[in-house]
Amino acid sequence: MSCLSAILAPGDIVVDVDAVGMEAVFGAAARLVEQRHGIPASTVVENLRERECLSSTGLGRGVAIPHGRIKGFQKAAAAVLRLRSATAFDAPDGQPVALFVFLLVPEAATPAHLEILAEIAEMLSDRALRATLMACPDPNALHRAIASWSTLAEEPAPR
Repeated sequence: MSCLSAILAPGDIVVDVDAVGMEAVFGAAARLVEQRHGIPASTVVENLRERECLSSTGLGRGVAIPHGRIKGFQKAAAAVLRLRSATAFDAPDGQPVALFVFLLVPEAATPAHLEILAEIAEMLSDRALRATLMACPDPNALHRAIASWSTLAEEPAPR
């Protein structure tokens, strides 16, 4: 099981979202996070915008990891949005983004939170996993794909 799947439930995933542009994507994610985790949507959007001003969280290859620290929040939360049509997101390769993995952590983030962020980046750099996540027909299938993913370091050594 991945660190991400430990904090991500199928209810935290939405596929075929109709959103164009960063503001619409952040708004859709914020409403989901508010519904699922009780963080006010306005707080989520403001926090994501502030982080995005530092540098783009777009990784390239159609994926992004918007993330931020939330004052008063006690534990990490995640959400995944897959857009029906990719949108511009200032990714380093200039390509539009269709798959967003959001990570929200307490203001006093710990090394464990950085580990989750690093794992998400590693997951999304896996070409086969990216293709699978883009093809999953529903949130349950997407969650299963994330939960079953493992790094090469976690796989047992050949005998």
